[in-house]
Amino acid sequence: MESLRMIEDWPVGTAAVAVVRGADGALLGAHGPQQHRFQLASVTKPLTAYAALVAVEEGVFELDDPAGPAGSTVRHLLAHTSGLAFDEHRAMAEPGTRRLYSNAGFDVLADTLAKAAGIPFERYAAEAVFEPLGMVDTAIDPAHRTPAGAGGVSTAADLARFAAELQAPRLLHPDTVSTATREVAFPGLTGVLPGFGHQRPNDWGLGFEIRDGKAPHWTGATSSPQTFGHFGQSGTFLWVDPVAGAACVALADRDFGPWAAEAWPAFTDALLAELRAGR
Repeated sequence: MESLRMIEDWPVGTAAVAVVRGADGALLGAHGPQQHRFQLASVTKPLTAYAALVAVEEGVFELDDPAGPAGSTVRHLLAHTSGLAFDEHRAMAEPGTRRLYSNAGFDVLADTLAKAAGIPFERYAAEAVFEPLGMVDTAIDPAHRTPAGAGGVSTAADLARFAAELQAPRLLHPDTVSTATREVAFPGLTGVLPGFGHQRPNDWGLGFEIRDGKAPHWTGATSSPQTFGHFGQSGTFLWVDPVAGAACVALADRDFGPWAAEAWPAFTDALLAELRAGR
């Protein structure tokens, strides 16, 4: 896929991308070192969310179990509506009233899961998600300042496996994945999308951002409103576009900044055009 070569012009030291078809999880294209391990930053959150959803299906806990500040639940933490601050275990709003993007909330989520499961969260995530999907180079660092929110490391090859799972689930019931990725949790809430400003509304599912009509945005101008995924401060992203029938993962070794806000949408639009043309 010619569009993938655009990463050669990104102002980064190392970058890798992979594109996965939705129907059968086939790898449509890849560029860059597929086995190179990158810091994921907030692309860790979809992995954490998936582990939490496995825990729900296994009966470890339930979405509406109390977790976090008074009145908050597992569902609130997944949807960034617990009221917790960005990087502090401090409540700034009543649960369900604002979309406050929160690293702290995801660490509370992981701690809640670990207590319910009786094993460390990073081990649960490995056994529930990484190992079954063959993600041999993926891990969550428990020594990271916010492990479940931003402490993941992975490769393009491993995240391509996760992207395939999101499109054709094997570890979760498809209805669970649909709820997490296509249904807005706590609709109508406004909030700040980090790096892209205030969004009205700032729609999220359970652990996954839903694109809808947000502008500006880190995906492309031609990305469908149904697109979901996440990007990370370390220069990483993962999106799934159900209309295009494909997913893309991109990893880089330079922190997110103006370069990414300019390069990522152009890259995505070029890739989507190539997919539509069937090349």
